[in-house]
Amino acid sequence: MKETYRWNPYSDQPDISIPKKKRFWHHLKRLGSYASLISADIPKITAIASLYRKYWKTMYKTPCSIGNPFAISVSPLGKKNAELVSLLKEIRVSRTLVRVHSWDAKNLDHAEALCHILKQEGLDISIALLQERQDVLNPTKWEKFLGLVFSRFKQYSSFFEIGHAWNRAKWGLWDYKEYLKLSRPALLLAKKHGVRLVGPAVIDFEFHLYPPILKEISFDIVSSFLYVDRVGAPENKQFGWNTSQKLALLRAVVDECSQNSPPIWITEVNWPLKGTGKFSPVSEELNVTEEEQASFLVRYYVLCLASGFVERIYWWQLIAPGYGLVDSRKEPWRKRPSFYAFNTMVEHLKKSKFKRKIPHHRAEIYVFQKEQEIFAVVWAKEETNWGELIIPNEIKKVISGDGKELPFDKNKVWIDGNPCYVMFK
Repeated sequence: MKETYRWNPYSDQPDISIPKKKRFWHHLKRLGSYASLISADIPKITAIASLYRKYWKTMYKTPCSIGNPFAISVSPLGKKNAELVSLLKEIRVSRTLVRVHSWDAKNLDHAEALCHILKQEGLDISIALLQERQDVLNPTKWEKFLGLVFSRFKQYSSFFEIGHAWNRAKWGLWDYKEYLKLSRPALLLAKKHGVRLVGPAVIDFEFHLYPPILKEISFDIVSSFLYVDRVGAPENKQFGWNTSQKLALLRAVVDECSQNSPPIWITEVNWPLKGTGKFSPVSEELNVTEEEQASFLVRYYVLCLASGFVERIYWWQLIAPGYGLVDSRKEPWRKRPSFYAFNTMVEHLKKSKFKRKIPHHRAEIYVFQKEQEIFAVVWAKEETNWGELIIPNEIKKVISGDGKELPFDKNKVWIDGNPCYVMFK
């Protein structure tokens, strides 16, 4: 399977190079592993379902503090690292995540140079450790990599995410048992080096993989790459589940299957963009416009944070032609609508408190308080609902997603798919 790890520098992921027939035979050989996965899940189903019903019933009805959950992944840019840091400060983000590749362990200077400048500027850093197939086949290689990274980067970060999207074969693993081969030595070495572990870094809506892993590995933080881009808007359903329902289920799975109900971080999410060609990690029909990306980003964060189930969310990533908040294909770099939307969101929601959701047949209305100011994040549920909306409070000011003031009429505001911030008197 060595040929599967052909890195694509344009989309920052491996290319898929495993023929379907070969993938079929690999999966066939692992029927025993899949059977053990089922046997681990079945005893948990009733308890998880009960917790899910409880969480879903109270979701968006329980106030919660938002704190500082806004985080962005960044990649080393050499001489451009200073410009990267300047953008982070402009967008008001202090939490970052840096990837470190196991197949490039001899060239850690680039990642360390970035971590050094981030630390100098007072920014928080988490480290994501990416694997390849040889790390499973050669455990000594993986253990040496872990020891090297923990010892070298613990001066910059306390949190290390073990593995990356391993439930996709292109990332080098075939089943959860192979992931356990990577996480077991990480658990031992983390104690030795005094660092904390994040995992299991499962991508997409595949929560059935958590029970056998969380039973054995006690992560300090449970992570998920909860992508919903394949169904478009975050309110859309996949197999009957929208983002909010997935969050309630994920929290139920983690609480039932882990030993200590650890916090949940979403360590990767984005919406790839139309017209970016080879830089997009998905096919063109799944891409969205820049305006849609900006809208979906804010809606996703609001849905996740107001649930009270997610402590932190990392956007992948700050600078990337195919999906980033900043397009780096030409000089000077261009800030996309999502950059300004992220900036405005952080300005209003950071260190706020979610109060309640106001039920409405046409609109999503989430009420927050920051210091003495009460405001709502509002957007239309469907395109057919665009238009004037009567708000049950007198309005003081309305701010668009990109931070501009919008017109309003006492207690009426125009809504569409783009979230706006409605300040109450």
